[in-house]
Amino acid sequence: MSYRDDAHDDSTDSRNETTSIDRRTVLRSGAAIGGLALAGCIGDQGGQGDAEYQMTIISSPAGFDDQAFNDNALSGLEEAADEWDIDINQIEATDQGEYSQRQADAAEAEPDLIVLVADQHTEPLRENAPEYSDVNWMLINNVVEEPNVSGWIEMNHEMSFLAGVGAGTLTQEEIEHEGSSTNPDESIVGFVGGEQIPLIEAFEVSYQQGVEWVDDSIEVLTGYGGSFNDPSGVNDQAVSQIESGADIVWHAASAAGEGAFEAASNNDRFAIGVDSDQSVSFDSYQDVILGSAIKALDEATYTVAEAVVNDDWESVQGEQNLSTEGGQIDWVTGQAFEGNMPDSLDQNIEDAKTAIVDGEIDFECGPTGC
Repeated sequence: MSYRDDAHDDSTDSRNETTSIDRRTVLRSGAAIGGLALAGCIGDQGGQGDAEYQMTIISSPAGFDDQAFNDNALSGLEEAADEWDIDINQIEATDQGEYSQRQADAAEAEPDLIVLVADQHTEPLRENAPEYSDVNWMLINNVVEEPNVSGWIEMNHEMSFLAGVGAGTLTQEEIEHEGSSTNPDESIVGFVGGEQIPLIEAFEVSYQQGVEWVDDSIEVLTGYGGSFNDPSGVNDQAVSQIESGADIVWHAASAAGEGAFEAASNNDRFAIGVDSDQSVSFDSYQDVILGSAIKALDEATYTVAEAVVNDDWESVQGEQNLSTEGGQIDWVTGQAFEGNMPDSLDQNIEDAKTAIVDGEIDFECGPTGC
């Protein structure tokens, strides 16, 4: 097998250095969000509660209970609410056409913080942030240049690259587990996105780069399911790729990604999760989820909530990043496979992270598009 084998230093868990941290405990909180035992009030119009601090979170088009992006963001606020007197108001907004009004309605209640999950909130926020200048806003996946906005750019291209490194490494290894197996003689992997938008197209390209970094002879099959919340289209695409020889499929489809896990389970192949440890959040599919490419969005929402409580907005105002170098972008092996993965996986993931931090990867796409 061909892979990078340059020497590199072992990492630590400092936020200023590359790190391979065990986020199992942190990410496990996302698995419980399906029950939504939230601290404080839960509403749908930005209503006030009785706590000292009022914080609102408005979902991306995928909605909550996605066991990925939205739930990861929500779990950071929940952690903050466990520590301070915070009411969380949860607004599910799956229709992008309503985002401007949803933001304005939430701001009318004058909460201490409004968290906007996903880039789709960017354009409405350009109008609402100056209109509601007394409200603190957190925007995920983009930045709006206003003093009351904390914009968090997730280095999704780095995360996608690590997913590709994981898939490219494991498709060349003989892996058998609970009836599923790889076929190293062919070495074909798949990618299924949700909606075909620039953000997810960038995921696809960076994933392909990660696979090629391991071995450029590996074939990558790609497709889109057309939704972030309906698993059927993702399932159809994943099944088609598996029938064409893919033994591992990575999805970037939020809640709809369950369709990829189902396809792998029903066809004796494997899958890779996205955003959080989906072998935990989708534990019924843990026997086919080899690992997940993750971003610690919960750390970001916790950090912003903490800044609000401590009256330290300046520390989070403007552009902020979740990156491999900061330790918030990483790979985690699936819980059913811990301790049983080939040495080549850890070696390649660590080498890839070092290469990313050292600027040795010439990414074709940025974190939000190509």
